[in-house]
Amino acid sequence: MRLEDIAPDVRSLAFEFFYWFSRFEFALKENRFLKKQTLGSRAEPGWDQFVEKYEAAYNLSAAGSQLVVEAPQRQIVGQHRLEFIPVGFDDQPAELEKVVRLLKTVRNNLFHGGKHGVEGWDDPGRTVLLMSLCIHILDELAELAGIEADYKRYY
Repeated sequence: MRLEDIAPDVRSLAFEFFYWFSRFEFALKENRFLKKQTLGSRAEPGWDQFVEKYEAAYNLSAAGSQLVVEAPQRQIVGQHRLEFIPVGFDDQPAELEKVVRLLKTVRNNLFHGGKHGVEGWDDPGRTVLLMSLCIHILDELAELAGIEADYKRYY
């Protein structure tokens, strides 16, 4: 999809999605959910630590459940070209882990673009649905962890 073909409301929602995703990752870091705690390490958001701490307290919401049903796919390196495959859950993760994997997949797919070759990749309705679900889920996760002040920038 070319930039000029993207409707203004979809552009606005994409900005909002990236805004809230980045605010959530900021809130993770601000609340010491970090990939590494070692002094001098790069400060990267620790999604795994977040999931580990809150997986027992998380109740799959309607938005989370719908994201699982929508099943955004992950891009991989194939034999001759890039391919899309379902996000794997063979390890039988907790519901929060599933939702976080899919949330990050939506972010990666939108951010890195170039999604030719997979059915529906360029469907604005599906893109709007996925972004809307993810924004709602990010709001829920911030509330679950009690990090709304950093997430919403209310100090």
